[in-house]
Parts: sequence; structure tokens; C-alpha cells
Amino acid sequence: MSTFNEIAMRRALIIAGDALLTGDVPVGAVVMDNLGEIYGEGRNQREADNDPSAHAEIVALRQAAKAKGNWRLDGMTLVVTLEPCAMCAGAIAQSRIKTVVFGAWDEKAGAVGSVWDVLRDPRAPHQVEVVAGIMEEECSEILKNFFENLRND
Repeated sequence: MSTFNEIAMRRALIIAGDALLTGDVPVGAVVMDNLGEIYGEGRNQREADNDPSAHAEIVALRQAAKAKGNWRLDGMTLVVTLEPCAMCAGAIAQSRIKTVVFGAWDEKAGAVGSVWDVLRDPRAPHQVEVVAGIMEEECSEILKNFFENLRND
């Protein structure tokens, strides 16, 4: 039986695939409540929008805040295919997200446990629960294929 996190990660992977249409790195994210209802979805759109802040997490957080009518996303979970970077981790903390679930580790720029651990830093004013490695193989594969194809072109 699938958990809400796995169901949401499957949705995030589909969204990540949509980023390929614009040449963006295939990362997808969803924001859901504790019952699994999705309030926001996002994919990387930096190339599509010429916007350096248009990471999947930021897009999903903005959509969720708009849907809730409140920037505070207390009690919500962000599910994303790739470990968030420092910019996204900061936005996650500011939004008061309760839990972050991610698939693939980002050994170069990850800020939720690999390179840095912004969300669980004891000095941070808001602590976020982190669940890593959900569907890690599938999340890593879409990224690996994207970068291999980029190098071959």
C-alpha cells in the first residue's frame, strides 16, 4: 500500500517530466496537507521563465500559499524529487512547512543534509522534519538521463 508521500512523489515525478519540455532540469514538487490533498505543484521553470528563483519548490510554495490565502503553510508537507538547495530551504523555513520529503540527494548543492543542513540547524527559528530517499532510484534516474542527454548534445 502506498503512503501519501509515495503517491505525492509519483505526482512530483510526472511534474518533473514536464520540465523537460522547456529544457529545464527535471525537478518536480507538490505541497500537501496531512490528508494528502495537494495545494500546490511546481516544476523547475528557470529556463522557461528566465527566472533564477523558479525552482520547483518555490513554484509549489507560491501556489500553495495562494490556494490557502496565507503565506504560512503550517502543518503542510513539501514533497520534491531532488534535495532542496539553500535558496529553497530558506523559503521552506520561511513558509513554516512542517515536513520536507525528497527523493534524490544533491551532492553538489543540497541544503537539507548533504552539503548543508539548513532546515535542521539548531540555530534556525523554525525546525522542519526531513524524510530523505523516498523513491530515490526513480528520482535519480530522471536527473541522470537529463544530464547524460545534455552532455551528448
